[in-house]
Amino acid sequence: MAMIVTANLPSRDYDVTEAFYGRMGFQRSWRDDGWMILKRGDAVIEFFPHPDLVPGESCFSACIRTDDLDGLLAEYAALDLPGGGIPRLHPGVHRVTDRLRMFALVDPDGSLIRCLGP
Repeated sequence: MAMIVTANLPSRDYDVTEAFYGRMGFQRSWRDDGWMILKRGDAVIEFFPHPDLVPGESCFSACIRTDDLDGLLAEYAALDLPGGGIPRLHPGVHRVTDRLRMFALVDPDGSLIRCLGP
C-alpha cells in the first residue's frame, strides 16, 4: 500500500503564499477558494485559508527532507530572506543527530519550515 502524507499549512493570502513558495521552487498543482496545493518534485505542501491568522502567534510547521541539505540551503540563502522577522531564514545548519542536520525558515504566515538532511 502506497501512502503520501502532506503538510497542511495556513495562508492569509494565497497570492502571497504562492509567490513565496514559488521562489522556493514550488509550483501550483491545485487552487480554489478553499484549498491550494503546491508541489516541488515529490514534495507537496497544502494550504487552507486562514485570513485572521497572526503570524507571530502561529504554531504551524512542516518538515522538508532532502538528500542535499547544503544545496537546498544555498538555494534558499540566494532568496535573500532576512535573518529576523517574518518571513526569515534562520542562519546556519545545526546538527540534530550524528546523521541528520537541519536549517529552518519561517514563511510569511509564521509557519516554521524545518529543512532536514544529511
